[in-house]
Amino acid sequence: MPATLRCDPALFHRDLRGRTYIVTGANSGSGLTTTEQLVRQGAHVVAACRRVAAGEEATRALASAGGTVEVGELDLGRLASVHRFVDAFLEKHDRLDGLVNNAGVMNTPAGRTEDGFETQFGVNHLGHFLLTERLIPALKAGAPSRVVCVSSVAHAGMRREARLDLDDPHFERRPYDGMAAYSQSKLAIVIYARHLARRLAGTGVSVFSTHPGWIRSNLVQHPALRWVQNIALRPFSRPLGLISAEDGAQTQLHCLLDDDAPNHSGEYYSQNSVLYANRSDRPGGWPMRSPNPLVYDDELAERLYRESARMVGLEISATTDRLS
Repeated sequence: MPATLRCDPALFHRDLRGRTYIVTGANSGSGLTTTEQLVRQGAHVVAACRRVAAGEEATRALASAGGTVEVGELDLGRLASVHRFVDAFLEKHDRLDGLVNNAGVMNTPAGRTEDGFETQFGVNHLGHFLLTERLIPALKAGAPSRVVCVSSVAHAGMRREARLDLDDPHFERRPYDGMAAYSQSKLAIVIYARHLARRLAGTGVSVFSTHPGWIRSNLVQHPALRWVQNIALRPFSRPLGLISAEDGAQTQLHCLLDDDAPNHSGEYYSQNSVLYANRSDRPGGWPMRSPNPLVYDDELAERLYRESARMVGLEISATTDRLS
């Protein structure tokens, strides 16, 4: 198994006092680890969590860590919740230094969000899409600022090649497949990140998509499978590529803190993974070229942008090609 990619230790000694970050899914896994590191360096982090009590419990120990944390309620499966979260954030803050779109669900049973979207496409892509688009003015005010969109090696395909079906994104006509839906949602994230970076070129806002690695976490939905992943397979972690939450946070922290990263806005950053089909891709790379050619289809990216805006109820100005 290739070596785990890790940040330059010097990045973790930078003074982040006066900077504000939002991390979604900050109550566990790599989201919590990312939050902990930013707070230790003096930042103020808004931990955006579906369960506020869980977020408060998870971040309570950070009260004396150097920076500060506030927990905000955010249910990415409900557009109304996303709007409320953004409204509450903008009432308190006039700028944003970094947004980490970390939360997500994986291989869920067939289902719909409150707004009628296929669960994984709705939570993993559309919820974060609306969140990010509404926060663009705050990100511009905080420039140089950064957006990290956490995707997965699954965007390149798992059992089969991943694809984005914008004619049937919610599996209304095709048979539902949990892993195909997961891969589609994660592919949408990578395509959107690249498109957003192009839209924001010259504004000082950098955008990245990442594969954080196969992390021992709660992302796996079924409790029995979670036990197998996090406990039973622990002795085999090295050959399988299973990594800790600390290692899983390295890629997004690198994108947030590294001086050279803004020179690669729009690119894909990947931890190592045995799940890449081609051995040459398995070491990962900061950045690396995505194995999925659909990531570089500009017409598909434009269509995804416009369809996503339509789905979440945002209008694109005909004169500026920007959301309003």
